[in-house]
Amino acid sequence: MKKIGFIDFYLSEWHANNYPAWIREAGRGFEVAYAWAEQEVSPVDGKTSAEWCAEMGVTLCATAEEVCAKSDVILVLAPSDPQVHLRLAERVLPFGKPTYMDKTFAPDLVTAEKIFALAEEYNTPLFSTSALRYAAEAEEGQAVLVTGGGRSAEEYIVHQAELLEVILGQGATSVTATEAAGGMLFAVDYANGKKGAMLFGEKLPFSLMITDGEGKQTYRAVKSAFFPALMEEILTFFESGIPPVTKNATLQVMALRQAALKAAQTPGISVKV
Repeated sequence: MKKIGFIDFYLSEWHANNYPAWIREAGRGFEVAYAWAEQEVSPVDGKTSAEWCAEMGVTLCATAEEVCAKSDVILVLAPSDPQVHLRLAERVLPFGKPTYMDKTFAPDLVTAEKIFALAEEYNTPLFSTSALRYAAEAEEGQAVLVTGGGRSAEEYIVHQAELLEVILGQGATSVTATEAAGGMLFAVDYANGKKGAMLFGEKLPFSLMITDGEGKQTYRAVKSAFFPALMEEILTFFESGIPPVTKNATLQVMALRQAALKAAQTPGISVKV
């Protein structure tokens, strides 16, 4: 079995609690074997790193470096705390092992570029994405309205930005935000004339309204098993060392997210991506 090392801000959180089972179910010859977290106690449920490891059958390491030395590949989590990703990257990427970094990749575009620069310095294969990239309902179009929710746009708008990158491609030029009932509507313009929109509301489900090149609209609620699909992509990346999402695609998502959050502070004013 190939050994996966988990690096997290705190271990008992939704992604760390669910990924090991999906990895086992994939049947690809990988197991989560080692783990370490910056914070000993999870603010989610008060569980310690030692307790989490005992429940999951994972060996707790004393340092991030120990995890990296013992593991074949690395999975950096901290999905709700992208502000810690750069300092975790500084400890993990020098080992040169294929590394998946959970969404949101970075708190801002400049930090995202720094993380990629580190990966390039150490020749470390690096991959990051929102699981929504692998929603079966997403396909290319000329325009799309994406809806979605979560605790805050700061944490969850990345999912919608990722879907826009999948459906409309790169080349977003500006974002304009408008307050909507209970949420925020982000209109996104593209250099090639395509149009995107992200409607964020705390309780909104993920859905797509895609317009094709002939003007036909298709509505799709996102109900596919995108997290297991993500696990398959991560494991394929761990086997090949080839990131399935390019650096430029991830930076586009980070730039779009950053512009959207800035636009939310100044409704009605266009913000450059």
